Amino acid sequence: MKTVLSAQNEVGVPLTPERDGDGLWMNRELLEEATGWNLKPEGLCKGDVCIPLDPAAHGSFLDGEQVNASGLWAALDRPVVHDRSRSTWVLGEGAADRSRPLDSGEAPDFTLPDSEGKLRSLSDFRGKKVFLATWASW
Repeated sequence: MKTVLSAQNEVGVPLTPERDGDGLWMNRELLEEATGWNLKPEGLCKGDVCIPLDPAAHGSFLDGEQVNASGLWAALDRPVVHDRSRSTWVLGEGAADRSRPLDSGEAPDFTLPDSEGKLRSLSDFRGKKVFLATWASW
């Protein structure tokens, strides 16, 4: 079983030995469950919004009812990462979806509590050097 993480959900995807090492393949229903997006003839759709897909590229991420989610995500210029064993995948939303704010070299503002619980915003430190340390339990 592979684990797929997205902003929408966390979904278990059965292993497909014939496709192991060849991207993240899953059926269309699991793609929709994992991401909220589904494939229709008009493109990749979420609700009433559809992103047209280049028909020439369909072969790289479609095979009948199976979808190469990592290939599709890459075609949409969205970030895809996985662990070394390819058992955990992350399909990200990405900065590209927000008019490329990192092109300026300036990090987007955010607010988090410091070690004493006081809320601090990155914008409070504009013009100063900032060291950010992050940690995740997974």
